Amino acid sequence: MKKIMAIFAHPDDEGAIGGTLAQLAQDGHDLTLICTTRGEVGQISDPALATPETLGEVREQELRAACEILGVQHLEFLGYRDSGMEGTDENNDPRAWVQADPDEAKRKLIQVIRQYQPEIIITFEPYGWYGHPDHRITCTWVTEAFPMISDGSAYPDIDGAYQPEAFYYSAFKFSQFGGMIQKAIDEGYIPEDAFENFAPPEDVQIETEKSITHAIDVRATYKIQQEAQQVHKTQFGEDSPFNNIPDEMRLEFGSEDYYIQVYPEPDASLRENNLTTLF
Repeated sequence: MKKIMAIFAHPDDEGAIGGTLAQLAQDGHDLTLICTTRGEVGQISDPALATPETLGEVREQELRAACEILGVQHLEFLGYRDSGMEGTDENNDPRAWVQADPDEAKRKLIQVIRQYQPEIIITFEPYGWYGHPDHRITCTWVTEAFPMISDGSAYPDIDGAYQPEAFYYSAFKFSQFGGMIQKAIDEGYIPEDAFENFAPPEDVQIETEKSITHAIDVRATYKIQQEAQQVHKTQFGEDSPFNNIPDEMRLEFGSEDYYIQVYPEPDASLRENNLTTLF
């Protein structure tokens, strides 16, 4: 049994690796999810579900329900505010995750990591999947904090310095995602502009996909992942484009979760292997 920690920014981010998490839970591993914000400026798909004032509290409860479905045993929030999409006023809120003092942010990360002592740590890749500021800064600060976890002179007042076994970035294959979106558009399931400007620039896509070292077949846990995703009702309402794409089409293009090994430094043989074999 391994201790595995995923560090993401918002409730529902965990859904991107939900199939992996469900599989790991079934295999008996100990799972912790760290969420840096409560998603206070996300969507509200139905005004009956939340108001802008209550959205953070509602999304916290949605995440707790999703964790129960996935089998994530431990959930911690770092207490920062959702920074919103790039270029929005929320970016400038002093409570926002992107406005956090870097030293304070890394201190909180080190504290929770040393507390739980995970052997495996997973977070966003550097572009943050689709460029969300909170995703990108999470990757930056977790990556900068990683070598400090084992350094007793870094934050010496926080006990428990140790060396994790491995560190991974979660990655998307946007070439596959784009194929699904185009097929759904062509077959009339979603409008042409449903995911406009969602994918990263082509050079980022190419570099990210070239860097992938591991793939997990998540077909066996797809239904669990979908059940957990759907409890995020504020974000995935009945009119959500995701919900209008048929299950079989989503599974066709989303049957694997992808990872980039950061530590230990990967060699050329680590391409398209199965992450679970390392556990």
